[in-house]
Amino acid sequence: MPTGLAPKGNCKVIIFSAPSGAGKTTMVKGLMASSTLSLGFSISATTRPPRGDEKEGEAYYYLTQKEFDSKVKKGDFIEWEEVYPGVCYGTLKSEVERMWSKGINPVFDVDVMGGLALKKVFGTSAISVFVIPPSMEILEQRLRGRGTESEKNIVRRLAKADTEMKLAESFDVKLVNDDLQEAILTIINIVVEFLKP
Repeated sequence: MPTGLAPKGNCKVIIFSAPSGAGKTTMVKGLMASSTLSLGFSISATTRPPRGDEKEGEAYYYLTQKEFDSKVKKGDFIEWEEVYPGVCYGTLKSEVERMWSKGINPVFDVDVMGGLALKKVFGTSAISVFVIPPSMEILEQRLRGRGTESEKNIVRRLAKADTEMKLAESFDVKLVNDDLQEAILTIINIVVEFLKP
């Protein structure tokens, strides 16, 4: 675990990863809506511009490349990577510390490599969940249905998804998102068990 980063009490972390378009963000929102769990959403930092109605400090912390690089040099990230050429994402230590200081369990919504990196950092204090789309065809339909991606980006995301699917076995839980409500109920039950002292 990074220097100075230590959970308060029985705090743990929940990591969600998936190929883009698999529905992990919707699942995270469903889990966060459960009032019985003490959870907080860990907001990632990124160098990409906001999409649609995304707001600063809600979806992401939007940084310039210079600001991002400065935080990397200062060791402010638990993990970070250049996910696509010129587009970086990272998990800030301050986000986790903020929640742990309040006795809240952070929930991460990160790409597959970020999920593997976080699991390595937090070990048994973390449960890692890989959300699997029902099929690559449905994944493509979802990406196109967003209406926020160029054709070039869709092709790039689908190629990346093919590689990412091969890493599913490295996660603690693999969950097929074919029935969203059922998948959310399943993950709530899994998280409830995981968070038991």
